[in-house]
Amino acid sequence: MPYALFDCNRKVGETLPSEMDVWKQAVEAGLISDVPVADEEGGQVLPPGYHVMEVQEFPREEPCQPDLGWHLPREIS
Repeated sequence: MPYALFDCNRKVGETLPSEMDVWKQAVEAGLISDVPVADEEGGQVLPPGYHVMEVQEFPREEPCQPDLGWHLPREIS
């Protein structure tokens, strides 16, 4: 599943194939200045309001063929 960076409910980063790729992008963008060490007590790493979340992709619809019998009206009333 693809992941992206969100600010509250608004997607602010591009959709990437893995959660690790999103974290790398956040580090490169300067959103994370101090990565916690495993033996230290964890806390908020991203700025308040930001979070990484799975992105639901919807299947693309197949394009439909136009109805050849349909025509625009000659006049609009």
